[in-house]
Amino acid sequence: MAPVGHELRVMTVHAHPDDEASKGAGTIARYAAEGAYTVLVCCTGGEAGDILNPEVDTPEVREQLAEVRRRELDDSVRIIGYHELHLLGYRDSGMPGTEPNAHPDNFANADLDEAVGRLVALVRQERPHVIVSYGPDRVYAHPDHLRVHEIGEIAFDRAGDPSWYPESGEPWQPLKLYWSAGFTRGRILAMHDWFVARGEESPFTKWLEALSDDHDDDVTTRIDVREWADVGRAALLAHRTQIPADSFFFRVPLEEARELHPWEEYVLARSLVGPAGGAPGEGVYEDDLFAGIRDDTPIANAS
Repeated sequence: MAPVGHELRVMTVHAHPDDEASKGAGTIARYAAEGAYTVLVCCTGGEAGDILNPEVDTPEVREQLAEVRRRELDDSVRIIGYHELHLLGYRDSGMPGTEPNAHPDNFANADLDEAVGRLVALVRQERPHVIVSYGPDRVYAHPDHLRVHEIGEIAFDRAGDPSWYPESGEPWQPLKLYWSAGFTRGRILAMHDWFVARGEESPFTKWLEALSDDHDDDVTTRIDVREWADVGRAALLAHRTQIPADSFFFRVPLEEARELHPWEEYVLARSLVGPAGGAPGEGVYEDDLFAGIRDDTPIANAS
């Protein structure tokens, strides 16, 4: 339960264990260190995920993958510094055409109103001023990522509307909704160029081919996380089933990575406190998810 008072509060909504580590870990670590209250909602257990690290690909791990990934998630949450973790309670949907995708209990097959209702109940319980969710996925298009986008958009409106889910607590209206921009073209290009400059084959070439030149045009907000770059790496490494310690993601030395692309990026999708400041087309970005809330709004009760 969120503390009472004037604390800034942010809730992130992610699809699977490990998404919280690869998308915005530095941002949350920074805000937690600065005194904000931070909440993670993980929508699925990651049961349908592949084991991508040969070192832990054993029959025992495969048989208990949901339990293993939950332990990894707990470690990552501790490393990042989240104050609270909530599980939305759905099964991983897998990719279209796979057996998990047909399971009646998966996230993508869940009743939309029910799924929104579960998230609304958490929003009313934790009372975030800012929600970070996903935008419409134009590249990866995992069914669970698409569903996170759907429920995030709807829950932002319904959480403050007393006519929806009256049994789920006192209405609470968040003030801003962001989409995590994840791996932007600028971020990928910076790492790609690091490999090329050393005469090495870049593992990011195919990634760049999948991202159009205008992929980053909707980014409104950049959070400087260079001081927390180590947190993101450590959180990713906690997900041992998903990423080996010798992954190319960690080839760029930490001190260089801090400067290559020292931001995590977001799209301001909805705001009740005005538009994002800056002019992204001119290289000027909003630099705080709480902009417009931190000083200008009585945040103890935003309903």
